[in-house]
Amino acid sequence: MKNLSKFKAFALLLFAVAFVSCDNSDDPTPMPVDNTITGIAVQNPNLKILVQALTKADLATTLKGAGPFTVFAPTDAAFTAFLKTTPYATINDVPKEALTQILLNHVVSGAVKSNALTTGYIKTLAKGNASTTNNLSMYVDLSSGVKLNGVSNVTTADIIASNGVIHVVDAVIGLPTVVTHALANKNFTSLVGALTGAGQPDFVATLSGAGPFTVFAPTNAAFTALNAELAPGGIQSVSAADLTKVLQYHVVSGNVLAATLTEGQMVTPILTPAQKFTIQLASGAKIKDANNRISTIIITDVQCSNGVIHAIDKVLLPVL
Repeated sequence: MKNLSKFKAFALLLFAVAFVSCDNSDDPTPMPVDNTITGIAVQNPNLKILVQALTKADLATTLKGAGPFTVFAPTDAAFTAFLKTTPYATINDVPKEALTQILLNHVVSGAVKSNALTTGYIKTLAKGNASTTNNLSMYVDLSSGVKLNGVSNVTTADIIASNGVIHVVDAVIGLPTVVTHALANKNFTSLVGALTGAGQPDFVATLSGAGPFTVFAPTNAAFTALNAELAPGGIQSVSAADLTKVLQYHVVSGNVLAATLTEGQMVTPILTPAQKFTIQLASGAKIKDANNRISTIIITDVQCSNGVIHAIDKVLLPVL
């Protein structure tokens, strides 16, 4: 009888152990989910190269941090296309410093959802190559979807992370030159047309160079006004040689930010040094050209990797 009681007790103990064991396997402790920007990128099968790049550049940990950040995230296909334009076979072959700046050019401070974007300039976290403390500018164009710097489209918007937001893009956004920003903004199509017109030097190659350059860039409206000012012949009546002088008159050496301009400052263009123009700051920043015509600076400090652009509302004219 004693042996039977011991057997029953042993059987009950085995049943209890088995029950607890089954209960634990049915309700495992859940693993924490990483919903940071980096964590979401790691989980996305189309962002593998981005994760590799962030890891190499020591930015994976940064994008796990508090933020908030907005990341325009290129797909694997975007990185593959980008690498074909470089001497590098894989993302790991890109020098770390260059890769860091390219990646930071896809990151904006704050959690910016798509409905908060507007057409115009925002600042990325990249510095680029220009010797300045001013961060690179990114041009957002909402005329048809969301296009960035004229080269990259948002394909999937508003992936919400715990420390910001991700917008997936279809192209890597390279560090913008003066030419990049002139091409990206549709308000500069007349300027681009003049710079690339027949009989002009290769302004595109020059303004894509190391620089740095400061460009006082007339808008389309400025060229329209000049056309009326030169009536009846209009801009078409200006010779190619004189148009070259006009365009050169808008380019200054150095990365000259708006805050460094001073009242009465005489500015010397790179290729027309004999003809200066004058800065006037009373009632807003203006320029008085060699013909005493006044132009207002309407957009300042569009930072490029090789200089800076300030938009103006009237074409500057040297004495021809």
